[in-house]
Amino acid sequence: LEWRWCLYVSVLFALPAAAAALRLLDHAPARNRPRLDLAGTLTASAGLFALVFGLARGESDGWGEPTTITALAASGVLLVAFVAIQRTVASPLLPLRVVLDRNRGASFLAIGLASAGAFGVFLFLTFYLQNVRGMNPLETGLAFLPMSFVVAPTVAIVSTRILPRTGPRPLIPLGMVSAALGLALLTGIGVDTGYASHVLGPLVLIAVGFGFTMAPAFATATLGVPPRDSGVASAMVNTSQQVGGSIGIALLSTVAVAATNDFLAGAATDPQLTVQAAVEGYVAALWWAAGIFAAGAVICGALLRSDARPELRPGGPVEPAAPEPAAG
Repeated sequence: LEWRWCLYVSVLFALPAAAAALRLLDHAPARNRPRLDLAGTLTASAGLFALVFGLARGESDGWGEPTTITALAASGVLLVAFVAIQRTVASPLLPLRVVLDRNRGASFLAIGLASAGAFGVFLFLTFYLQNVRGMNPLETGLAFLPMSFVVAPTVAIVSTRILPRTGPRPLIPLGMVSAALGLALLTGIGVDTGYASHVLGPLVLIAVGFGFTMAPAFATATLGVPPRDSGVASAMVNTSQQVGGSIGIALLSTVAVAATNDFLAGAATDPQLTVQAAVEGYVAALWWAAGIFAAGAVICGALLRSDARPELRPGGPVEPAAPEPAAG
């Protein structure tokens, strides 16, 4: 079977989940159904599209070209307009109170930045292992397996043992620093470097960083949200991942291609030089990914509150959210 069959693995999970949902979930009709925020939906979607499009076109057309500048400028205008609309409409698509909580807003930001920086590992390290080191797809998958072995127990320990005692503030910045350090060490890869000597150790550090970042960020992003905002907060977690990943692909790919072209500029065509140029592009993208995590550590560390969130402590009080009427 060819690689396309791998995509059908989702069906094995989706069908049982759908059957269970139809049987177990109950429908609770809403007394007051808010109107759809069409203006907010259009400005947010168009603004995010323009941002990713502008970043992607920066490499192919150039950063000074009208297409790139227009797309990025339009993105800024549309996203500012989206925020303004959310402040005035009766039923906003994204009530600003959801993201203005410092811990929650920092958690959304951490998820987005981590998703953007993660592509420095999953995308370019895959290219490196297959195109430079000559691994086949199965070997490449096995090369990433240590990350799973590290991330899973790290998430479990952080979520159940550490987060309830410390809150998210020390954990998310620490995780981002660990991931940034792992990515910085990963820039030592070369045409002839080995997996055990130059890849395995950094992968473990990155995996620890992911566990310390994502576990508290996911938990804090939806913590203490009033019932009427629970859907929005949950959706923002997914949106942060998707937007961060899209921006990460566009930005880091642009950086990698630019570094590769700069290395080859004016050089004679040579297969060995071409491989070295590709590695230079991967390394440049890894440095940028490390910078994303480092910046995230600083920003999230400044935004997150220093309290240990008593509602997270074992046996600590949980303040129930007061019931609020639906918007609209």
